[in-house]
Amino acid sequence: MRVLITGITGFVGSHLAEYLLSAQSEVEVFGLRRWRSVTDELAGVLPLVRLVDGDLLDPASLQRALAASRPTVIYHLAASSSVASSWDTPSEMIQVNTLGTLHLLEAVRQLDLDAVLVMAGSAECYGAVPAGSLPVKEGRPFAPVSPYAVSKAAADMLGYQYFQTFRLRTVRLRLFNHFGPRQSDRFVISAFARQIAEIEAEKRPPQLHVGNLEARRDFVDVRDVVRAYWLASSAGEPGAAYNVATGQVRSIREVLDHLLSLSEAVVEVVFDPGRLRPADIPELVGDAKLFRQATGWQPTVAFEQSLYDCLAYWRRRVHR
Repeated sequence: MRVLITGITGFVGSHLAEYLLSAQSEVEVFGLRRWRSVTDELAGVLPLVRLVDGDLLDPASLQRALAASRPTVIYHLAASSSVASSWDTPSEMIQVNTLGTLHLLEAVRQLDLDAVLVMAGSAECYGAVPAGSLPVKEGRPFAPVSPYAVSKAAADMLGYQYFQTFRLRTVRLRLFNHFGPRQSDRFVISAFARQIAEIEAEKRPPQLHVGNLEARRDFVDVRDVVRAYWLASSAGEPGAAYNVATGQVRSIREVLDHLLSLSEAVVEVVFDPGRLRPADIPELVGDAKLFRQATGWQPTVAFEQSLYDCLAYWRRRVHR
């Protein structure tokens, strides 16, 4: 089996490459790499991965990369992924996440590849769902409240349209908040973990800066997410959309309290209004029943273990 991972040099892409190479036999892994992307996160598997150069905003380069790799499965993870920064870079969000996805779909169509295309979508597309409609199901209409969510909603619908029109074997995953070791500190759990690690190492004052602690989210460990990608490609129904969620909701305050309990540092929590978003979703928790029924997927990594591993990762980075 030949698989191509777009965004292989990123947080989830590197974990997916590791999982495929360690847990799945007879898998040849190709990775789409932009010329300026660093490969540090792939250090453990880089000799086993064949990198092909390409850019979502350069259709010709995508055609060359697909022609060179001829994948039977494509995991489309490449994206501009920060909700918080999307208000500052809305044009980039639309170009990379929507137009870039269109370019990839068109390249697959034009080359007539018979490949399963698993698309990394986002639960942010659902927007602010009324409490009575939680946990949210796949049939919920999209109501995005950020430029990021708009870009991912459009990409999701493109995936469905290319299945309906051209019978491309797209499987759309709507991922709830996933996290884990190696995630950028642009995301809330990594932001907390990095600050705690730097405070412990006396590389910053003992103040931890936070934004909205009352938001409630459904958190999924990245190692469970990459298993979901594999199962989606092997057991998902083409044309379908699936939530990937635990069904459990936790406030950001709960997350912070647990991380602080893992440290002996004395930390002052400081509210930073600059970390607030122009629009936020009070609570977002998912119903993954359809995905479990289709694939047998279940989250296996305990939330407490995930937090411990995130903090351990940042402790190692800070000390390096």
